[in-house]
Amino acid sequence: MKKYFQSTVYIIFVIVTFLALAKSFMVYENPFDVYENPLVWIALIGFILVVVLKEMVNIIAISKATELQNEKLGIVPEESNAWIKKVLQSWTNSKDIDNEEEIILDHNYDGIQELDNTLPPWWVYMFYASIIFAVVYLVRFHVLDGDNQIVEYDKAVAEAKATLEKYKSTATDLITADNIELLTDEKDLARGKAVFNLNCASCHVSDGGGAIGPNLTDEYWILGGGIKNVFTTLLNGGRDGKGMISWKNTLKPADMAKVASYVISLQGTTPASPKAPQGDKWVAE
Repeated sequence: MKKYFQSTVYIIFVIVTFLALAKSFMVYENPFDVYENPLVWIALIGFILVVVLKEMVNIIAISKATELQNEKLGIVPEESNAWIKKVLQSWTNSKDIDNEEEIILDHNYDGIQELDNTLPPWWVYMFYASIIFAVVYLVRFHVLDGDNQIVEYDKAVAEAKATLEKYKSTATDLITADNIELLTDEKDLARGKAVFNLNCASCHVSDGGGAIGPNLTDEYWILGGGIKNVFTTLLNGGRDGKGMISWKNTLKPADMAKVASYVISLQGTTPASPKAPQGDKWVAE
């Protein structure tokens, strides 16, 4: 009765868990993303472990029952792992305990006798392999002056920089402080205003007059005016330890370009409660 109860509980567990996992896979957009859905992976791994462990317990129980039955009937089964012992013997070249008297040395230390075991073949092969590796290494790096790790690293960095520069020169949607241009299209400025109100108005006020942050409508700038400086400030943040945070991990470069253009468009406007000027007067070159 107990056996049937356990089997019933196990079957119910498997069915319910399987259906729950299937449902989660249909609900989540990216169910196999470990970072977004760690619980799904934990449940899946737990489910697999339970099933595997259950089957292992069954196999062990059946094997043990068969062994007891054979012992009861006086049946001596053939060793199924004889080939494993043969492989281990060939790779270790060891003597059985029953034959150890063949390799006992004539040494006796307070009743402790020493065996004349040979080195295991696997160890000997690794020793020879290390000698071959040392010779190749010596010729490669000290005779033929091959590139060492430092030179290889410098070459890899140089190749990566060249690839990055090539990408920057051909990418049409890559916006940096070097190639940014002032946007004047109404759609771009409308998008910049929307992003500004969502992320920047809490410190600068929706009209740019300034609160915690400085006034963005006057001619005075703490980190420099102009589209390049404003974009750089958005990208890297304000002064160390104070000022605005970096928005590069929150906003896309295209949105930062639109926000910077919108901030420039606020120049000369009249906010409701303008904050006193801060920084230096900016004169465009």
